[in-house]
Amino acid sequence: MSEKALNRLVRWISESWMMFAFFACFFLLWEWSIDWFEVPKYILNKPSEIITNSAADLPRLMQYTYITGLETVLGFVVAICLAIPIGVAITFSNILRKTLYPFLVSVEMVPKIAFAPLFISWLGFGLLPKVIIVFLVCFFPIVLNAILAFGSLSQELDRFSQITGSSKIKIFLKIRIPFALPQCFVGIKYAAINATVGAAIAEFIGSDQGLGFYIQIVTGNMRPDLAFAGIFLLTLLGLGLFGIVTLVERLMIPWHISQRRG
Repeated sequence: MSEKALNRLVRWISESWMMFAFFACFFLLWEWSIDWFEVPKYILNKPSEIITNSAADLPRLMQYTYITGLETVLGFVVAICLAIPIGVAITFSNILRKTLYPFLVSVEMVPKIAFAPLFISWLGFGLLPKVIIVFLVCFFPIVLNAILAFGSLSQELDRFSQITGSSKIKIFLKIRIPFALPQCFVGIKYAAINATVGAAIAEFIGSDQGLGFYIQIVTGNMRPDLAFAGIFLLTLLGLGLFGIVTLVERLMIPWHISQRRG
């Protein structure tokens, strides 16, 4: 290992040890509390029992994790691909700002879970209705933050860019996009946090596979240990997606103050 990589590892450990210590203390307290308070196993299990019991059901858990992960990633990626261009279009179009923007804000007010039974009754129990629910959960925070990001260029910078004589396309690519990216990533990261929530809700309401379906079934069978195994995997999916977005953000806007502080 090179000296530079070693220094990075030492720095990462020095900055992260407190987080790992907190989680270790949390799970140790959970483990011991079950015996201290004599909690019945049909209510809550020890973390060690959750790991041991879920290992026996690992193939099914992995299969359902893949399905939920696929729904999450598809809905999330489609939301990014549509929300950013729509946000840009609304920012620079007076007509869209007076028509589509109020409509999107109104739809954002509606709990997305209210649409889930409709999509499942229209489209069945397959992959598509879950992807649409994830898309709806992710789309609105991204598009609203994109509108804010592309519409927040200061007047001084806008006038300065115009007097340089550069074309509108060049100004958009060289100034507006870099200026808007930090705010866009706020919406994308918020969507990444909630993407697995949308997938799990859709599976709760109507599905025959996926982690949401699994948690619902094992909870009905009084198996909180397996339910927590599904919850942990959902958490790992969400953390993985959030970590990827954070990594992409660090690569795309290393110059921003939020990245330089880190």
